[in-house]
Order: sequence, then C-alpha cells, then structure tokens
Amino acid sequence: MRVVVIGAGMGGLAAATDLARRGADVTVLDRAAGAGGKARHVMVDGAGIDGGPTVFTMRWIFSGLFEDAGRRLEDFVELHAAETLARHAWRRGGRLDLFADVARSADAIGDFAGAADARGYRDFVARSTDIFATLKDSFIAGQRPSPLELVRRVGLSRIDALWRTMPWATMWQALGTYFTDPRLRQLFGRYATYCGCSPFLAPATLMLVAHVEQDGVWLVKGGMKRVADAIRELAETQGARFRFGTEAAEIIVEGGRVIGVRLMDGEYIDADAVVFNGDVAALGQGMLGERARRGVRDTPREARSLSAITWCVKAPTSGFPLTHHNVFFAEDYAEEFDAVFRRRQVTAAPTVYLCAQDRGHGEVAEGDAERMLLLVNAPADGDRGEPDPLVLRDIEARSLGLLRDCGLEIAVDSRNSVTTTPAGFHRLFPGTGGALYGRASHGATGTFARPGAKGGVRGLYFAGGSVHPGPGVPMAAMSGRLAAARLLEDSVS
Repeated sequence: MRVVVIGAGMGGLAAATDLARRGADVTVLDRAAGAGGKARHVMVDGAGIDGGPTVFTMRWIFSGLFEDAGRRLEDFVELHAAETLARHAWRRGGRLDLFADVARSADAIGDFAGAADARGYRDFVARSTDIFATLKDSFIAGQRPSPLELVRRVGLSRIDALWRTMPWATMWQALGTYFTDPRLRQLFGRYATYCGCSPFLAPATLMLVAHVEQDGVWLVKGGMKRVADAIRELAETQGARFRFGTEAAEIIVEGGRVIGVRLMDGEYIDADAVVFNGDVAALGQGMLGERARRGVRDTPREARSLSAITWCVKAPTSGFPLTHHNVFFAEDYAEEFDAVFRRRQVTAAPTVYLCAQDRGHGEVAEGDAERMLLLVNAPADGDRGEPDPLVLRDIEARSLGLLRDCGLEIAVDSRNSVTTTPAGFHRLFPGTGGALYGRASHGATGTFARPGAKGGVRGLYFAGGSVHPGPGVPMAAMSGRLAAARLLEDSVS
C-alpha cells in the first residue's frame, strides 16, 4: 500500500513510523528543510534555539512508539528528568518553584501562600490524577469519540468519574475551589494555555495537565528538535522515505477517493492513502484542492487558539536565577485573555514564558551568552499581516520591562535575537492565521469540534495538533498513531 504523509511534524512522523513498520510504502513530504514542524530550530549567532515546543512530557507515548518498532527511545534520545518543573515570579512580589515531588511543591506553596493553599494543592493534584485516569484510554489514546461514545467507553458504572472531569466548569472557576491566593490561580490557570486556550473559557478538564507534569517532565539533550530527528531516524529504519524541501500542491481525489498527490513543481505521486499532518483549517480553505476539503471546515477566526510573539535570543542575563522553564506574571490575568480573544491584541502587561535552554544541562557562567526562547500570548490574526513595527517594538519593550521588574536583565537587540510574529507562524503553517494549537477547546464540548483521524474522502487521514486528541508534542504524536491505526484498519475492511 502506497501512503503519502504530508508534513513531517510529530503526528506525521509517528504515522510514518507505524505505517512503514506494518509494511506500507511510505513517502513523507515536507516543504521545510528538516523534520519537526513546530519543533524547529531557529539559528541565532550560530546557535540553534528551540523556537516552538520546549516541554517534553507523556514519555510513555514515545516509548511505546519506539518499542513497537523493536527499538528503545533511550538509544535515540538523551533525556534527563527535571527536578524543578518551573520557576514562577510576579511583578508585585513573590517567587515560587514547582517540583517533580508533590510533597516538596506543597511545602513550597505553604511557605508562599499558607497551609490552606498547600492542602488545596494536594487536593488539586489528586483531582488532576483522577481526571487523567478517566480520560487516558477512553479519550486520549482512543479514536475520537462523540460525547455519548465517551460515556459508553468510560462505562455507566463510572459515570461519576466522568462527571468529576468537570467539563461544565471553567478552569478558572474550578481553581477557585482549591486556591485562595490569586497568584496560584494564575500559575495553574496557565495550564489552559498549553492547549492554546483561555483559563476563563476552557473546561476544568484541562486540570489534567497538572498530572501530566507530575508524571514527569524531561529535559532533552539537543532540544525538542532532537526528538523529531530521532523519530525520523526510527521511521527510516522501518523503511519510510523523506523528501524535504518538497511542497504538496493538491491531494488528488477521483471517484470519491484519494489517488495521489501533485507537488508544486508539477510532479505527481501515486497514493492509495494520504495522511495530512497540517492544520485541518488549510484543507477547509481548499488549499490542497476543492475535493479534499469534503467534510472539513475552516476554523473561524474567533474559534482559533492562541498564537504568540516569540524572541529567540542568545545573550547574557543577570539579576534572576533562571531555571530551564520560567514564567513571569503581571497582575491582571483576565485582562490578558480578554485582550487576545475579544479585542484581538496583546495586553499591556503580558505573561512572559522564558525557556533558558542551557539551564539544567550544567551551569551557565556569569556573563556568558545563553540560548533562550521568550514567548507572549497573541491573537491568531497572522493572516491580516505583520503588526506595525512600532507596536511590535512596544510589546517587546513592555515584555522585557516585566522581566526587569521581576529582577531579570537581558540585553536584547536585533543582532542577538530573532522575532517570530503570528504572521510569521501563519507563513510557516498555512491556513492557521498563526494559531499554534488548532481550534481552541473552549466550552464543555469544544474538544469534540476537532476532527478525528479519518477525513471525509476515502483514503484521507488526519494527524497533528489540530485534530483529536489535541495539541502538544505528545498529543500530536498520539494523533499520528491513531491515524495510522485507522488507515490500517480500513485497508483490511
């Protein structure tokens, strides 16, 4: 069976590996120069800096992918468990570390906010573990269910467990039952942004992210791009072929089924099936042919997930003891998401995430330039063009000002940094407007608006962060495995 995979992001890589292992003739196309999709390296002053995802979790998904191919993840990727999950600081005062050890985090929260919030944290962790256990096999690792199908999978005898996933409450509402200190609601509300959502609109179900982090966060030698390259190498050991610098122009459909792919240069590739590892919004806009868009909808602007403005920086820092993952908060969290999702702009004082990519792999000597990714949330309006340069410089100045107010000094200039805007992400990932997580999972049933693995045309399948089970590196990899499994199932039916 001839399968073309369009896109060498995490979903496409996982699908290619499983399909090649099962005997399919697999060709992977990507217009980029290498594998990874959003897990990309940005070159700054001769150094490669992760310019996309930076957190490696849910290791079991990747271990399973490698083990099923008769290999070990550890033979391809060097991983180190992070003891400190993240360091958090607030402009109006306060600094808090979260740790891989729950008891240690609870003690830190007790010192930071008091005994009641320390107890609330333990209850919060227990609830997040319960939510994850309920949804792991029934939702995350399974083909996309409808709400009724999800009830059936969980079982009527455990309907109380499904109710405890709290789909009807927002994350912000739920966090108020665990924490009295508003800074802690900010900290844990940020988990919604891991899926490109607002904590004021996303379901409390996303509290399961807390369990995902407690289950393990790893630092990857070589960065997240190394994970993508390792899966590409694994896929090649199974027989998959990769063609980089090669862009698909159209998925050819005849008689209601996929028969091939036409490239931008006019070349035609026969295919019995295609796995599309791009944002499904591109298909919904007809960017790969009118026939391939059957059953696929574009994502309305108001339903898009978060985009970002990022700065990949290589510069010295001073004044703040960075760890690998760092988050700097202002005061008004609600204003930040109202600005992005309603007013379509970056707030005056945005939360700043900073990944100090040389931290955790040894000490960084004072005065040495270090590699960093800085990120602030932005609306996914990149299809409307680049922001005004004066506006962009003002956002950068305000973001660096927040860091300075928290004690961190970084000398950023055009010589030691590369900026990516929502328009830049839109160019990298067509059809998205710069949305980094597909459709936002807002509301109790928002996640069910994402398509499953099978398209509306026979022989067309979907993988990536815009489809079930959702965004993020491990979820995208899982989507690829689900797409491969569905394709193989259909091929023998």
